[in-house]
Amino acid sequence: MRNTGNRCLCLIIPSILTPVYLFIFLHHLTIPIAGYSPTENFAINCGSSGNSQELGRNWMGDIDSKFSPLENGTSTTSSADEPPFLSVPYSTARLSRYEFTYSFPLTAGQKYIRLHFHPSSYGGEFDRSTAIFSVKTGGGYTLLSNFSGALVADSDLGREKILKEFCINFKEEGEKLNITFAPTAGEDAYAFINGIEIVSMPDYLYYTSPQDGGFKFIGQHNSFFVETDHALENLYRLNVGGQSLSPMDDTGMFRTWDADDEYLPKLAFVPVNGSITLKFIQIPNYTAPLDVYRTARTMGNNKTENMGYNLTWSLPVDSGFSYLLRLHFCEFQPEIQQQQDREFTIFIANQTAENHADVIKWSGGNGVPIYRDYGVMMPSQGRNKKQKLYIQLHPNPDYETLYSDAILNGIELFKLINPNSDQQPTSRESNKMKLVAITGGVVCGVVAVSVLYFFVVHQMKRNRDPSLRDGALWWGPVFYILGTSTETHRSSLTSDLSHHFSLQDIKTATKNFDKGYIVGEGGFGNVYKGYISGGTTPVAIKRLNPESQQGAHEFMTEIEMLSQLRHIHLVSLIGYCNHKREMILVYEYMANGNLRDHL
Repeated sequence: MRNTGNRCLCLIIPSILTPVYLFIFLHHLTIPIAGYSPTENFAINCGSSGNSQELGRNWMGDIDSKFSPLENGTSTTSSADEPPFLSVPYSTARLSRYEFTYSFPLTAGQKYIRLHFHPSSYGGEFDRSTAIFSVKTGGGYTLLSNFSGALVADSDLGREKILKEFCINFKEEGEKLNITFAPTAGEDAYAFINGIEIVSMPDYLYYTSPQDGGFKFIGQHNSFFVETDHALENLYRLNVGGQSLSPMDDTGMFRTWDADDEYLPKLAFVPVNGSITLKFIQIPNYTAPLDVYRTARTMGNNKTENMGYNLTWSLPVDSGFSYLLRLHFCEFQPEIQQQQDREFTIFIANQTAENHADVIKWSGGNGVPIYRDYGVMMPSQGRNKKQKLYIQLHPNPDYETLYSDAILNGIELFKLINPNSDQQPTSRESNKMKLVAITGGVVCGVVAVSVLYFFVVHQMKRNRDPSLRDGALWWGPVFYILGTSTETHRSSLTSDLSHHFSLQDIKTATKNFDKGYIVGEGGFGNVYKGYISGGTTPVAIKRLNPESQQGAHEFMTEIEMLSQLRHIHLVSLIGYCNHKREMILVYEYMANGNLRDHL
């Protein structure tokens, strides 16, 4: 049988094989394809000397080699007290209570950085519980912050091996990429590393090409872009419906693909077509292994049952970050040949991503792999550092589709890392980035009454005190409420609003007040939708028209109210800009509109 994925494979399948054994039979006969040949492929076995072989790869020791870390003789090497099975590169480590740096000569381009950790105690001197450290690279990226391998392992049923994969865009041709391991402040804290991989990747495999118009940003009207000044951390790479795939089963980039069983609350049907000839006419053949597109999960043939539930994957993620979600699709079942044969709805993070998902329409035919990318912002939820990102598929009704079913072949999820970020949401992001959610008429009524009471009291105070009616006092009414002097007010205002934006920050967020970013307007001026935190966090930016006296009063009223009245069901004030005659407030963005819109 001819295969367009750069390999030929002829099989005679025994007719007595059941579907389960058929899948295992095909899996073990699969010949790895080399769809991509990386120009750089470093695999460093830290804390060891010489070369070692594991899973078909050559691992080079860092002792007395060109990859020995840059330091002042402060690091040491040791064997793990309890080395795991398949020990390379996990049986030895480089450790230090001081900062140490690895340096790799690279060509310009996009790279994978993979860090391997075995959270064990080492040599009796380094206890696993005190290994707490950060990992940074040139370009200002913090890949890991206050990382504790022991905590990660213990929270995951004693996992022995931890792999952290990142993507970066290395811009300096002929320069060196530095990776620095720095222990957290503390007498016994130390940093360690068992293995490092640096592997080239195809340009714009995950980053957005300059010629690309971006892709769907869930819950937003604008497109999402993965700019090359961001780093990416891979959190999940799932072979949906299939077995886990080792780095040697990948397409030349040594990626690991996990099975999806533990992320699926309700197991679904697992169709397999190991003999189909895949046609890579929409995406490169190195995008994902063939096995990803030859296995899938569907809901089955029971139309009535299918309409009663969603096919759901639940992925724990960090709050306060933006994510790139890639969904892989391929229709390989012979009955699905035409558009609308299988059409379904996709929900991501409890929001509608696609109303009429049709893989045949996207790809052009049966046996043609395709993927869809989505940008997802997971806003902070109070003190909850973790939350779940849900991917849900629901069949469309039978008057829209021939088969009321859904299909998914693979999932990849990446967290975006801003340069010069410590990999932790700031307190402002943690507290202010929540999307407004109207959860109940009673709660909303109480809040509305509270706001009305506050506003009435304020108006009575304005009528009693002439100074509050003097529009010439640009910040005067705010001084009256928040302090007795300009300096007192500024300090209080800065404290209350958490962040002071420069005018340049605001112009960058709104593309110099581009009219296309206007989402509202009134007597006070315009409201723009803008983006902060490196373009990943949408906000509402209210800019007062200096010529509008009425707007100034309304503007100052909002400052007074929102600086003193906080509630989960009220839009939060993030920060402000006060530059010459500019008066600008920055709010969290209400992706779902306001209460009036829903009423």
